[in-house]
Amino acid sequence: MPDRTEKLLDAVLPHVPFEGMNDRALVAGARDLGIAPDVARALFPQGGAGLAAAYHRRGDAALRASLGEHPATGRFRDRVAEALWRRLSLADPELVRAGAAVMALPQNAGLGARLVWETADTVWTALGDTSDDVNWWTKRATLSSVWGAVVLYWLGDLSEGRADTRAFIDRRIDDVMRFETFKANARRVPGVARLAGLATGWIRKPRAGDRFAAPGGRAGQGIGEGAK
Repeated sequence: MPDRTEKLLDAVLPHVPFEGMNDRALVAGARDLGIAPDVARALFPQGGAGLAAAYHRRGDAALRASLGEHPATGRFRDRVAEALWRRLSLADPELVRAGAAVMALPQNAGLGARLVWETADTVWTALGDTSDDVNWWTKRATLSSVWGAVVLYWLGDLSEGRADTRAFIDRRIDDVMRFETFKANARRVPGVARLAGLATGWIRKPRAGDRFAAPGGRAGQGIGEGAK
């Protein structure tokens, strides 16, 4: 993100709780910096959706830096849980709520789905995922569904220190791991392993230059794989 756009985002965010994630907040932030409204709109041509996306991606970038400097430890499922919890700690509930309201609009549904996928991809990549086939996609799709549910729960959580959200994360990951165990067992059924092998041969993560990169990225194994 260009430095000028970064500075404008910083100026806009304090206005979002009062104005919403929209053009009014954008113009107010621009006014604080002495930037003409038309210039601000050129920097964020998608308006509120662009602001929400920029704020969300800033959080993902902060998570990458955090996990790079202080890697999550413990069992694999604990590392995933820690990454999700850490991502929440890097976000402001009011700003996330405002962004979610914008992404709920029909015209922004695709962008909203991509942002959720990008967060899942950030987590898997930071945890060392090296998968390069159909598993790349299933890992991110599974974690995307978990992340979407976690954010909604977190926004309504009034427990002290949002302890209920941490417990919710653990339950959701446990559910996914039970599914992964079922999937691993299903591969032992005659014929299923061969079908999985065929899929692996032609479904792969996107490469640089691919025209289509899915909601946000590549392909990997499920949460349960490698979780010992």
